[in-house]
Amino acid sequence: MLKVVRLGSVMKIKLGQYMIRDWQRDDVPSLAKHANNSLIAMHLRDGFHHPYGRADAEAFIELVDKQDPKVFFAIASQTEAIGGIGLGLGIDVHRFTAELGYWLAEPYWNRGIMTEAVKTIAQWGFDRLGLNRISATPYTTNPASARVLEKAGFEREGILRASVVKEGRILNQCLYARVREDIDC
Repeated sequence: MLKVVRLGSVMKIKLGQYMIRDWQRDDVPSLAKHANNSLIAMHLRDGFHHPYGRADAEAFIELVDKQDPKVFFAIASQTEAIGGIGLGLGIDVHRFTAELGYWLAEPYWNRGIMTEAVKTIAQWGFDRLGLNRISATPYTTNPASARVLEKAGFEREGILRASVVKEGRILNQCLYARVREDIDC
């Protein structure tokens, strides 16, 4: 089981010297600074665009404040938000599934932070939200994201051919998923 600490209205899950926690209004400057990177935006959906400014960060924090349940979180150091991770909850027959999304500021790449964050948020989704399955669909042009998922226990289920258009290019996506361990189907 994960050790989730509630301090007032702020949720924290420790990841060594980093943490997953609720987004806060004070995160606007660090979110605008770190998210404003074309190398990050090129691997994410168009809603996470480049350039990404203060107004974008404020709008995102406002959106997250309205979530119930909260499912988008900051990945943070002791001093600032350095990335984000979240679960897009399914509905109807998909109500026990979620799609995982994540990003990390470039200065923090290749430190194992995201692998730990993905493992942790997946387990949190199974334990706290009762999810049966969590999937992710990185573009095939992003092998680093595929490695993160594999290290975090996700299995590659296939390729979604010609499934997205990003920056005018038709791209394939890898379909990765992790299923709750006690599921037998």
